[in-house]
Amino acid sequence: MDLRPEEWKLWNDWMQAQRVLARELDRGLQRDHGISKAEFSVLVTLHQAQGGRLRVGELAEALDWEKSRVAHQLTRMEQRALVERIAHEPGGRRAGIGLTAKGRDAVRDAILGHAENIRRYFFDPLTPAQTDAIQAWSRHVLDRNA
Repeated sequence: MDLRPEEWKLWNDWMQAQRVLARELDRGLQRDHGISKAEFSVLVTLHQAQGGRLRVGELAEALDWEKSRVAHQLTRMEQRALVERIAHEPGGRRAGIGLTAKGRDAVRDAILGHAENIRRYFFDPLTPAQTDAIQAWSRHVLDRNA
């Protein structure tokens, strides 16, 4: 079954709005905090983890990323002193990753700034009815595809 022209229009508007929102949020992270969206994702995931540490495999699973992507990202972040590799297993095997002091400071600042930008670009333009509709639709899609 094909989509009607107004459905294609809605779909295209929705996709463009998502791109604009993602672009503005990403720009804010880079401009205001000097970190990328990928770095923010890693930092927040570690920040929320018990003790600010995870095994690399756990981090990959939490982010839903391939281990190779995580490994490359961690190498770049380690070079910037945002994260550090940690011995987690007997024998000193470097199996874990944790936040450095610089990483903890960066994520704390970025969370606050990112929240302000989410409010500015996403929540502020919405009416309460629109917010409720988006929430209901989002829950429906997530529950249906769980």
